[in-house]
Amino acid sequence: MTTEDAPNPLENVAGNGLLDRRLFLSKTFLSATTLAIIGSSADARAQRPTEPWMTKPGAPFTNYGVPSPHAAGIVRWVSANPDLPGNGVAWTPLQDLDGIITPSGLHFERHHNGVPQIDPARHDLLIDGLVDRPLKFTLDALLRYPRESRILVIECGGNSNAGWNSRPAESPAGYFHGLASCSEWTGIPLRLLFAEAGVKPSARWAIAEGADAFGMTISLPLSKLLDDCLLAVMQNGEPLRPEQGYPLRLVVPGWEGVTQVKWLRTLWLTDRPVMARNETAEYTELQSDGKARMFTFVMEAKSLITTPSAGMHLTTRGYYQISGLAWSGRGKISRVEVSADGGKTWADAELNEPVLPRAFTRFRVPWQWQGQSAILQSRATDESGYRQPTRAALIAERGRHGYFHYNAIVSWEVATDGKVRHVYVDAAPEAGAGPSDPLDRAWN
Repeated sequence: MTTEDAPNPLENVAGNGLLDRRLFLSKTFLSATTLAIIGSSADARAQRPTEPWMTKPGAPFTNYGVPSPHAAGIVRWVSANPDLPGNGVAWTPLQDLDGIITPSGLHFERHHNGVPQIDPARHDLLIDGLVDRPLKFTLDALLRYPRESRILVIECGGNSNAGWNSRPAESPAGYFHGLASCSEWTGIPLRLLFAEAGVKPSARWAIAEGADAFGMTISLPLSKLLDDCLLAVMQNGEPLRPEQGYPLRLVVPGWEGVTQVKWLRTLWLTDRPVMARNETAEYTELQSDGKARMFTFVMEAKSLITTPSAGMHLTTRGYYQISGLAWSGRGKISRVEVSADGGKTWADAELNEPVLPRAFTRFRVPWQWQGQSAILQSRATDESGYRQPTRAALIAERGRHGYFHYNAIVSWEVATDGKVRHVYVDAAPEAGAGPSDPLDRAWN
């Protein structure tokens, strides 16, 4: 292609102001987004004021760093049972973050009966059942095994479940979709421990049990544990925090969060699942025909625009960067498309490196907003070829009784005054649906 043939990056590549992703590399974009032009560098330096914090020594060292007080508003929103405060969730504020790594202190939480304060000297891991040699490992013993580090998403199976409701939820993006977080997890590959115990031929499942007061118990196919699962001891370079499973937790790449048992104390090998509460009464998905999907472990491809998103306000016309996250339990994200006209036209977004399997991928696309109304959407495609569905397509396939594994395209409406809110655009409200629709359900 000659220079004359190359498209102008300032020209729309999709409707309603979406621009070519290559604009991020263009000098034109830098000049177009400059807010102020100053005089000569010498004059500007001489005119700069001396700020108060430049006139006295700063704060002393601390033993553990904390965020700036000016970032104190970037926090998790907690939704817990008032009669049992240890039962509930804490949402990651995805709308306030950038990059792909979730700070450990902002990683989402889901607890059923509080966070146990475990003495590591008294905690051990038992591997028993259909094994040749039942084994019990202390933490000190486990820390002598080879370790691996991987950047992986953990997403609760109930994340985004308000999307099933008949009316769009008006919450910031992270307080609706923030039961998903991405960390670097370091731990021992479980295949090493199972090889030492010796797996009997009849073993097909492992029953994982946590040491919390709830006694979380989940059945997992042994084949998955032998493939790529970790017994994690570190998160983002430091020991697991208590709310993330200290001193031991399972990390099951690409699978729903309930399988990734925290405070792990037992792995019991058997020939069948145990059919515990959290794989029968919960974490199953009732379909329109009355049948239920069970053991729907994999989290399908999903994406979310985090900026701009619900609750934000565009105050100035001009160039903006639409940014968000995409991920898939089946592997790498291969493509993210963005629409500014409610899905009528689409433009490819830039995928920031690194693009890793089963991890957050940060995407960005330039957008010119001149005060027009717009509906912003993103849709992800993963390396298996699966593409994120519309809400209408997801409901047509699975009904509105399922509650778990909601991964439909999310729509943010930008009004002419710049205010952003959550909307549904691909279907009219269900007949008879209203705020008290019995199918509408809050996270419990």
